[in-house]
Amino acid sequence: MSPGPRPTIEIGPMRIDFLVEADDSNGSLTMFEVFVPAGARMPLPHSHDGFEETAYVLEGRCTWTVDGETTEFGPGESVCILRGQVHGFQNLGGEDVRFLTVASPGVFGPAYFEDVAGVLAAAAGAPPDPSAMSEVMRRHGLTPAPPPATA
Repeated sequence: MSPGPRPTIEIGPMRIDFLVEADDSNGSLTMFEVFVPAGARMPLPHSHDGFEETAYVLEGRCTWTVDGETTEFGPGESVCILRGQVHGFQNLGGEDVRFLTVASPGVFGPAYFEDVAGVLAAAAGAPPDPSAMSEVMRRHGLTPAPPPATA
């Protein structure tokens, strides 16, 4: 059983509601619901070597790019991101999206999102400091993807 209320973290227009933290599952997983408003693009493309990530769409349609392949997912559909795969998502549609995310093992939790929110708050509406964002990502086991090559 989960003890009491879980953290809700707001990062700009995105909201993350933690449902299961690592301590609740003896470290086997973390689970959180993500709300992404229409037209939002988040997060920076990245990979992670310490856990798999699976997203299951509850409402709306969300576009995921995994290792360069872009696919749109709707309610009842899921995407599994393996360790090392570069990925990111965006909500290109006109409706809000909600999806459930499971990270296994449970080495990824609320602290990452709280740290990202801090970097965005420090930017005070301007674009966030890329080096600060990269440092937060690395500290929490994520590897920022290199910028796309330009011709």
